[in-house]
Amino acid sequence: MSNEKIEKIKANSFLISSAPARADFLNTHQDYKGLPVVPIAINLRTYFFAIKEINGKFKIISLNLKKQGVEYIDTFNIPKVNLKPGRWFGNYLRSVFIALQKYIRKNFNKGLEILIESEIPVASGLASSAALEVAFTKLLSEYYDLNLSLEEIAEISFIAENKIFGIPCGRLDQYGSSFGKSIILYPKPPVKVESLPISDINIIVVDSGIRHSVADIHPKRQEEINIGLKQLMESSIVPKEIKEKLGYRFDEPKWNEIKMEEIEKYLKLINNISAKRILYTIKTHESTLRAIEIIKSNMIKNKLYVLGEIMNEQHEFMRDLYDLSLPKIEKIRNEMLNSGALGVKISGAGLGGCLIGIYDKKENGNKILESAIKAGATNGWILKIDEGVKAKWR
Repeated sequence: MSNEKIEKIKANSFLISSAPARADFLNTHQDYKGLPVVPIAINLRTYFFAIKEINGKFKIISLNLKKQGVEYIDTFNIPKVNLKPGRWFGNYLRSVFIALQKYIRKNFNKGLEILIESEIPVASGLASSAALEVAFTKLLSEYYDLNLSLEEIAEISFIAENKIFGIPCGRLDQYGSSFGKSIILYPKPPVKVESLPISDINIIVVDSGIRHSVADIHPKRQEEINIGLKQLMESSIVPKEIKEKLGYRFDEPKWNEIKMEEIEKYLKLINNISAKRILYTIKTHESTLRAIEIIKSNMIKNKLYVLGEIMNEQHEFMRDLYDLSLPKIEKIRNEMLNSGALGVKISGAGLGGCLIGIYDKKENGNKILESAIKAGATNGWILKIDEGVKAKWR
């Protein structure tokens, strides 16, 4: 959104909130298994502008959808809110309102007319829906004077999407957008957030232009893991001490306690696809623990280069063990690496969406971006790590 447009809308707003996109830095597809993940917030943001108060309802206008020439206004009555059929954009916000009322245990009767403008491409692996939810939750917190913490904003937003709207996401996106900067998220309740000392890093994100849906990918991978776990649990060959660490559902195993050397030989007993999914889970987790140790260490030289290697390793795990890449994505990624990127990996659910890369020399940014566009990327951004959700009265 141009500065001129922001200023014009600001002039007619009395309350503004915004939340950042989340780039999936390390340990993708692991939050729904309860494993720690490392998101970073980037300076592409979603903005909410409260224009006026309305009794008994909300009127929400998406300027992005208006530009696309599709239905762009959602109006819903309060305090009793229902979801519309299908993937209607307003359902994300309706779900937030429902979740908030359940959390606060109070009905709210005053509503707002709101304009939304987002810099985050939809269904691109940058958590556009989470930024929408987090920014709206923050706006409601300010408007109703609730003083919600960052944890509460993230959790209400997660409950809205996962429990109420029924999208099988983990907590990664909502917490990454709410807290901003770079964090380690330990998503298994009780949820824990730890700040990571990453601030000055050159980031590039490019959009493959291929759209995907979390709802189409996550359940399939989860079910593939479930099938393999069942086979392991019902095998007479797998030792009891290993079964005690496993379970029948993707989120039941004590993944952080399972070592590659103790499980690998038993994966030959199960179907190949499930074996690959379980290998991915363990290998990528071990890779992430190494990366966190490197980030925290003051003794390791050339940290950026080592982190780039780990990003590349995790992309290859996503490609080879989780089957989340596509020929076009590989072509774009290879050109980015050939142009100076130290590490490039898929950000988000995969099978489309965005790639995130890091590089050392600032002058390489434009070169990497140009090479990605020539290879087929539809858009790209040279970015920096950004702050989390915020709001301001005017």
